[in-house]
Amino acid sequence: MTRISEFNRRRLLQLSGAAAATGLFAPAIIGRAAAATQLTIADPGGPFGPAWRKAFYDPFEKATGNKVVNVAREAEPTAQFKAIVETKSYTWDVCTLTLSARDILAKQNLLEPIGFAHADVPKLMPEAISQFWMGTDVYSTVLAYRTDKLKAAPASWTDFFNVEKFPGRRSLRKNPIDSLEQALLADGVALDKLYPLDVDRAFKVLDKIKPHIAVWWTGGAQSTQLIQSGEVDMISGWNARFQAAIDGGTPAKIVWNQGLYSIEGWAIPKGNPKAEAARQFIKFCSNPEQQALFTEVLAYGPTNLDAYKTVPAERAKALPTSPENLKQMAIANEDWWSANRSAVTERFNSWLLS
Repeated sequence: MTRISEFNRRRLLQLSGAAAATGLFAPAIIGRAAAATQLTIADPGGPFGPAWRKAFYDPFEKATGNKVVNVAREAEPTAQFKAIVETKSYTWDVCTLTLSARDILAKQNLLEPIGFAHADVPKLMPEAISQFWMGTDVYSTVLAYRTDKLKAAPASWTDFFNVEKFPGRRSLRKNPIDSLEQALLADGVALDKLYPLDVDRAFKVLDKIKPHIAVWWTGGAQSTQLIQSGEVDMISGWNARFQAAIDGGTPAKIVWNQGLYSIEGWAIPKGNPKAEAARQFIKFCSNPEQQALFTEVLAYGPTNLDAYKTVPAERAKALPTSPENLKQMAIANEDWWSANRSAVTERFNSWLLS
């Protein structure tokens, strides 16, 4: 870690001269001799705090002399983010946002430009950067199963929905998001042809599996517990939750085939007086060496694919953006869900009660 931090200090100083002309790094915060700036960064909390501290916060402090204070944000921070901008009470300087939260806030003109583009970080996944946001980690919704319970290994959502060939206790998310996609994939819709979702067709497929769903899970911790305890044999859910169980000794396996991934990353509240320091921090987080560090703690995929030059091969197998896993998946369509979430959720909740 000392070697990587020292590399980043040298690299940051090399970059600062070229970037000063473009405003990428503010002259006032380029070197240690300048006055230190304190950034308050809102992250998801839980295991993210120590993981981001190891990968981003501490190395950035060592490289720049600036101070990073991290706080846990709410699960859906858009309302709080909006209030921060409208009241100009900048309790956060940088905040993690999902793609959907980014789009909501961008439409309301509440985000500050990050000051660099994909051309500046060409190994970053193209979906992981916009004018107002940079993605740091990729999470996937996948199928997991207990290897000690099933005689045959499911390899797709078609297998999950096939109760005759693959008997066992099943669990799906109590939410139309992902569940509708999984039903359509089980019914033969190609991964790259999912959107716009055929909602009627999806519900017909869900009608058939509904009697065989032992548990409709509502939270990530619950999904981990279900597979860990053996209460269910097959389950849909988030890869890092299942990997935590596997790392803890649970005899389970993740099926990456037909997975759906999404991205979370950094954004700056519009008008923030520390925007230049915030931009410097976000650009620092694009470094592959830094992103490789968080994979030691969290089974999320780095968005800078050069990170895999330093991620151990065995660990890479557990990450969504490793080349072998990424090619089996597709990104979830946030635009479709943004337009249809309310109506489809109402229908899904009524369907569950019917």
